Amino acid sequence: MTRLAQTAGLNDIQREILSTVRDFVDKEIIPVATQLEHRDEYPTEIVEGLKELGLFGLMIPEEYGGLGESLLTYALCVEEIARGWMSVSGIINTHFIVAYMLKQHGTQEQKDTFLPRMALGEVRGAFSMSEPALGSDVSAITSKGVRDGDEYVLNGQKMWLTNGGTSTLVAVLCRSDEGHPEGTAPHKSMTTFLIEKEPGFGEVRPGLTIPGKIDKMGYKGVDTTELIMDDLRIPANRVLGGTTGRGFYQMMDGVEVGRVNVAARGCGVAQRAFELGVSYAQQRHTFGKPIAEHQAIQFKLAEMATKVEAAHAMMVNAARKKDSGERNDLEAGMAKYLASEYCKEVVEDAFRIHGGYGFSKEYEIERLYREAPMLLIGEGTAEIQKMIIGRRLLEEYRFQG
Repeated sequence: MTRLAQTAGLNDIQREILSTVRDFVDKEIIPVATQLEHRDEYPTEIVEGLKELGLFGLMIPEEYGGLGESLLTYALCVEEIARGWMSVSGIINTHFIVAYMLKQHGTQEQKDTFLPRMALGEVRGAFSMSEPALGSDVSAITSKGVRDGDEYVLNGQKMWLTNGGTSTLVAVLCRSDEGHPEGTAPHKSMTTFLIEKEPGFGEVRPGLTIPGKIDKMGYKGVDTTELIMDDLRIPANRVLGGTTGRGFYQMMDGVEVGRVNVAARGCGVAQRAFELGVSYAQQRHTFGKPIAEHQAIQFKLAEMATKVEAAHAMMVNAARKKDSGERNDLEAGMAKYLASEYCKEVVEDAFRIHGGYGFSKEYEIERLYREAPMLLIGEGTAEIQKMIIGRRLLEEYRFQG
């Protein structure tokens, strides 16, 4: 049988990269993922292995020491990594978004300073929009950056930073009223600041505190944190792109490609859930035969496989649209929405196939069951995706009366 979620039209280099990543996942991630996840332990050895493979620089241009690959290649690699352990794909994804934002919007000095070290994994990225009282309403950001000579002074509290502790470069979205008169639309008075810091927890540089890891239901191993700025001073040349007021658009560009990667994570987790379900269904016997021979289980497997295929196809389409240089917010929103919802459903069906054993921590499906809900929220909830999709559809199908 042909494995699910194959991608047509890949070149030899892409196939070689994906084969290498899949082999790494099978040998280095899957055997240890559940054990590390139960201990909430950061996967240091796995991350070092990904650095050696060059994955931290996969989409960074060759001129900066990266591999210069496409979003599609990157998304397919994320899909494979998430199949092994979703937390590891999150470590890569947040780093990638910051590198992408630098590549697309950074000054030449910022690109020269950060991208070569990011390609090697020496500088590790995190990005921050959300705040404790913010939710999906980015326009309600209260963190603020105020110009003081050749520096900006930043104050505020941010929330839900993936890689908050292990990162050394954080892209943070704040208000900045300089040059933006009162009454300016909120999204036009936001700026992305590039904050360099030491890894770890506590006060990681004067005025910047990473309190500690947030204890989560799933998505463990990776450090998810808050970030507190208290009169944090950074040089004016650490405004992304060198001009204030562009932060909202820069962040949304990063989130757009991030949505493709969250879709890829959903595809990877769903693939693994299907693999576990179809394998267990052939091992478990009831009423004198494997449960895979019962029609009810075959129907579940058929539905699961179809959802895996559909989500993968939409994710690939969204990535290819972005790579072509076209606007892809509609496709990315659809892919993220469908892949995360289908992931939840496929994981739950695999959980049901396992019966009582699915509730045991000895079985991998228990971990996947706790990980899948994070994808329903990350990079925008289903409701946010529907808003984006609906607005874009009305643009394309505007009634001509």
